[in-house]
Amino acid sequence: MQVPAKQQQGQELERQGDQGFIIKKNVDEVQLHATVVDDKRRLVTDLAKQDFAVFENGESQQITSFRREDIPVSIGIVIDNSGSMRDKRPAVNQAALNLVRASRPDDEVFIVNFNDEYYLDQDFTSNLTQLKEGLEKVDSRGGTALYDAVVASADHLKKNAKLDKRVILVVTDGEDNASRESLEQAIRRLEAEDGPTVYTIGILGEERQKRARRALEALADRTGGISFFPKDINEVDSISREVAHDIRNQYTIVYKPAMQKAEGGYRTVRVEARAPGHGKLFVRTRTGYYAGQERAAAQGGK
Repeated sequence: MQVPAKQQQGQELERQGDQGFIIKKNVDEVQLHATVVDDKRRLVTDLAKQDFAVFENGESQQITSFRREDIPVSIGIVIDNSGSMRDKRPAVNQAALNLVRASRPDDEVFIVNFNDEYYLDQDFTSNLTQLKEGLEKVDSRGGTALYDAVVASADHLKKNAKLDKRVILVVTDGEDNASRESLEQAIRRLEAEDGPTVYTIGILGEERQKRARRALEALADRTGGISFFPKDINEVDSISREVAHDIRNQYTIVYKPAMQKAEGGYRTVRVEARAPGHGKLFVRTRTGYYAGQERAAAQGGK
């Protein structure tokens, strides 16, 4: 039986993370996962702490912890199950499985399929057979409640993930036409403290290209991810491998904000990188966060 993800959100599981791979931080610190590329879009993975500068609301911040290491990750794979996806699902499912195959044994993955509702068809696991079964629960019908599915998946990560590094991969072929949440509301939920990095794959037709593309770009850009728009369904597999490579080659940067989190509000974040022997470097990470939002949620606030 398919269970709506929204019914699963209240389940609190007592889980312990792999302490050997997680940078510990206190509640007054901010943790960023950052990807660095050069002007030819090649990953740069040999930088040191002193090569980075972090700015919050335009003010320089002190980096308290730094690591460039492949750490385990909690991943939500969120796939459009609407009627228009019926013929695309076999290729998309294979690409999703290849993303899992490129993961670490201590990663954890869940599957959400969505049409005009969203369903948690496989909760956190590293078992490839179980994930394959979750992906194959295809009932291609109805509309596209993309934003609702993304919000529910982000909440599931926040409440049940055992790892600090969190990612959502979204695959869709259309524009949201069934969500109760708006795009702006979805992005705000994603920009909570320690929110996930979102990667999006849009298999879009010309008639729905512009608005759907803008939405998928916004979800990815604001959280430090990447949006992809393949021209052919066969490109999705190589994209999933690129996403896996990106996830595995990031820097983890922790800083203590000069402005206390208790003051609340939205904080912009910018990270710069410069190093001898490298040309212009580009850093991709979340563009900001809502301070105090995690604490308010834990206390039952909104």
